[in-house]
Amino acid sequence: MTDIQRITPGTRMSQAVIHNDTIYLSGQVGTPGASVADQTRDMLGKVDQLLTDNGVTKSRVLQATIWLADMADFAEMNAVYDAWIDPANPPARACGEAKLATPDYKVEIIIIAAV
Repeated sequence: MTDIQRITPGTRMSQAVIHNDTIYLSGQVGTPGASVADQTRDMLGKVDQLLTDNGVTKSRVLQATIWLADMADFAEMNAVYDAWIDPANPPARACGEAKLATPDYKVEIIIIAAV
């Protein structure tokens, strides 16, 4: 049996879970009410911190799932995301439109990476 490690667990969720050499990050968002670009930078900064704190680099990201409140913001989000990813190791990715937790959130990302 493999141990499950929960990172920063709370009553509703953990910020990340490690199991079988894979780290699953909870959905990350940026500063509510900021521009899509600023929210994207903030959320990717949170992803970087969670990965780094657990000894993982961006080159190990396997999958990114991105939710936009409005697909009209796709290009603005991509401008920041494209500068963030490891160009030699791009993950599998999906991006869709969804109503997020509050109207102040414009983008959310879920990351799965190899440890």
